[in-house]
Amino acid sequence: MRALRTAMTMSGLGLAHASGVSRSMLSRIERGLVSPSVDTLERIARGLGVPVARFFADQAERMDFSLVRRGQGMPVDRLGAVAGYHYELLGHLLSGQMFVEPYLVRLDTDAPAYANFQHPGLKFIHLLSGRVKYRYGPRVMDLEEGDSLLFDASALHGVEAIEARPVAYLSIVFTLRP
Repeated sequence: MRALRTAMTMSGLGLAHASGVSRSMLSRIERGLVSPSVDTLERIARGLGVPVARFFADQAERMDFSLVRRGQGMPVDRLGAVAGYHYELLGHLLSGQMFVEPYLVRLDTDAPAYANFQHPGLKFIHLLSGRVKYRYGPRVMDLEEGDSLLFDASALHGVEAIEARPVAYLSIVFTLRP
């Protein structure tokens, strides 16, 4: 975190204002005295203008690949996440100005359909299991196991209806660095 902040020529006070996290808490995190919650990490990431995954890359030894072994993805609790939607970060990569974040998304058996996602960047969806109706803007498409969809994520999108469970899909988000 300190390396990112200083690389951006941002003071501790500046990051405190940008993230809504107190300067003393930021100092304790940077010195390794406390482990921040996922919520705090997300606020700091927003303040720095980077994805949360950026905190898990050693920039001094950064290589342009990310290997995550089967079952070793990092569970991610997202702010405002839809109940029953589970996200597992399968890697992360900063290549030039592009951030790439692949997620395995699994829906619980009682998870509701939710078609109100909207965020910057491009998104690639590949349905691994189940059958859904997937909304992209005004269009609703039937997706079956093995189907893929690539789109501009700034439009409303998401699972409009669940036709067959269990539902699991690969979701890869591509965003430009600010």
